[in-house]
This record gives sequence, C-alpha cells and structure tokens, in this order.
Amino acid sequence: MPARFAITPGTLLRGRISYSQFLQGYRTGLEPVLMAAAVPARKGQHVLEIGCGAGAGLLCLLHRAPTLQGTGVEKESDTATLAQQNMVANHQQNIRILNATFPDVFLEDNPLPEQYFDHCMANPPWHAPLGTASAHPRRDLARRMGADTLPTWIAGAARILRHKGSLTLALPAALADQAIFCLSKSGFGGVTLYPFWPKAGRESRIVLVQARKGVKSPARVLAGLVLHEADGAFTPSARTVLEEGAPLPGL
Repeated sequence: MPARFAITPGTLLRGRISYSQFLQGYRTGLEPVLMAAAVPARKGQHVLEIGCGAGAGLLCLLHRAPTLQGTGVEKESDTATLAQQNMVANHQQNIRILNATFPDVFLEDNPLPEQYFDHCMANPPWHAPLGTASAHPRRDLARRMGADTLPTWIAGAARILRHKGSLTLALPAALADQAIFCLSKSGFGGVTLYPFWPKAGRESRIVLVQARKGVKSPARVLAGLVLHEADGAFTPSARTVLEEGAPLPGL
C-alpha cells in the first residue's frame, strides 16, 4: 500500500481482534461493534455488510458467531484492500471482501445462489450531501451520505435477502424516520428501534433500526443501552458488548 496511506495497528473487543486502520481520514467508532452485536444470525447463515470499511463489523460478528459466512462490499479500493488484510491478520477464512459498489455488485440479471443472504447490516454515511468536504477523500466517502444512499441500500438489501431475513442499520437518530419509511416501502416489517443513550437521562444520538423482509409484525421501541456512566466510563452492560463481543441485551 502506498506510503501516503499509512495505517496504524490496533485491536477491537479489548484485544480479541487485530484491527488496522488508516492513520488519517475516517476512523472506526463504536457503531460497527454495536451493529454486529445486534445481528440475529444463527449457525451456518450468510451475512452481508454493505459498506464494510476496513472490516470491523464483520470481524466482531464472526468473533461472536464463528460458523457464519460473511461478505463485505466496500466501494473504496484502498479500504477494501485494508479490510482483506485485516481478515488475513485474524486468520479469518469465512469472510470475503468485494471491492464494488452496492447494489450494482448483485445484479438482478445474474442471481447466483450465494447472492441471497440471511442477514444484511450497514453503518451508512451519516452526513448530509451538502456541506464542507473533508480534506481526506476516504473520510468524505465514508461519512457523507448521497441523496439516494439510504433508500438505495435498503432497496438493494430487500432484493438479495431471503424471506424473513433481517436488515440492521446503525444510524443517527435524526435518520430513523427516513429509514422506517424506506423499509416499509421496500417490503420490510417488524421494525425494531434500539436506542443508545450516551449517559442516563441524555438524548439518544445513535439508534439501531432493524427489520425483517416480508413480515407484518408491528414496530417496537426497546429500552436500549446506556453507554457511559456519569464519569465517562463504559457501563458494565456496554463493556460486555464492546470489550467481550456479547450480543446486545434485550434485543
């Protein structure tokens, strides 16, 4: 990899996963780890991550459920290369990384069996299309949402998921209404909102939105998870998820 794309070694889940990322530009936050803890995958199922970045979400999910098969789609070529390197560093043979654009990589006129997934997950770009661009193109690509990103990704997931397959989205709370609208339009039901509270009594800024293809169940809002104590330390429940790779409580 060219020197201008310097990477820094690190870990996830308190050292359980080796994880390198770019020194400059977009840096992985809590969202992929929390998202991976929500996917209701069972032994032998196949999970797709849309916009997988350097692979944090897939690595965390398969640490919890090592018998799964994982596929990551990442548009940016250097980031896809880094994701593949992270898979090798963790001796992860059950995950493949595709350097491609979603959903174009899974065309309707080429429906191969492996293109039908049991679960999809995504941590889409959060920021509005307009505004000041980042000095780092990778950071801008990872963070800036196109006008059609969310509806396109949801519609694409609906096309490749099996009946009753799940889609899990890690989103800012401000996008939850748009996500629910797009999910309903694309044939998803059973929408579940799982908020993350920065501290007890604080407004939620991050939510998980999860739904299932082709079901008619009513929507639910769950109790969610408080991330930090008053002093800023992670709560015991948050630590079990972020440091030990446990599934989200109450989901």
